[in-house]
Amino acid sequence: MTYTDHRTVRRVLSREIAGTLGLLTDEHDFRAMRHYRSFVFDDHGTYLEHVEAVLRTRALQGGHTTLALFDPEEYAEFCAQRGLDPDSHTSRTRFTAALATTGATVPYEGQPLTDLLPALVDEGVRRATWEYATMLLARLGACPSCGEDLGREAFARASRLLARILATAGSGSRHLVCSVSGPPETLIAVLHTDDDGGRPEPDDTEILEFTTVLAVGLATDKPGGLVMRTIVPGTPDRIHGWRLRAHGLEPLTAGEVFDAYCTDVESGDPIPPESNVDYCEPPDLGEDQGPTHRH
Repeated sequence: MTYTDHRTVRRVLSREIAGTLGLLTDEHDFRAMRHYRSFVFDDHGTYLEHVEAVLRTRALQGGHTTLALFDPEEYAEFCAQRGLDPDSHTSRTRFTAALATTGATVPYEGQPLTDLLPALVDEGVRRATWEYATMLLARLGACPSCGEDLGREAFARASRLLARILATAGSGSRHLVCSVSGPPETLIAVLHTDDDGGRPEPDDTEILEFTTVLAVGLATDKPGGLVMRTIVPGTPDRIHGWRLRAHGLEPLTAGEVFDAYCTDVESGDPIPPESNVDYCEPPDLGEDQGPTHRH
């Protein structure tokens, strides 16, 4: 094989190497990184312009790049735990490589960076919500009377309820939101499903996150609710709702769903109802929603 052939083969291989770029999404995080002498940027806007240029160049060369949410505090902890110098390009590279498997990421597919930034932040919030909800379930421990894992039981019950909701929802695309009040803050999870030959095909990650938050509401008996919007082209959207209760889900009447959607949460003032929307009582889930035993 000639020298030219070697170069050609290596160029082909380089296009098959996926890369991850740790992104500082806001001014606060950017200023934190400026404390390191090896971080050469002075202005966040200029930094983002260079990031976008690098992404476009890699895409034109056939490379695939994933953006990861770079948190300076997590980076400092990462370096301290491993005895790394945080003021080093190599340390930042190692941290970014770890983010590729454990952190919030989004793929670059030619979108403007102005679209990617909020998507990456949203992904970070989703991951943090799931991790916190998972921690809350783990802290529940075992039932003192029978030894059953309370968090696992709540998750199994939430999985059954979600399956029943989707099975009884009828055809159409569905947008579900589950919220559980804090402290320290309200947990919110979102799930989208679309019909595929009559079968709901939701994203596995969204299902896991949604079910975990729902399980927290069922297990802790904190105030919360679940709403579902079903969309079928050519017909009014249908909105159903439930309150979260320790025993399961308590259906809202059509009037309660209307009041929830048509009242400003902060001021309590009425909001005009949406056009082409039906506020409905949810279908019967058709099963015993309660836990297998009381605690």
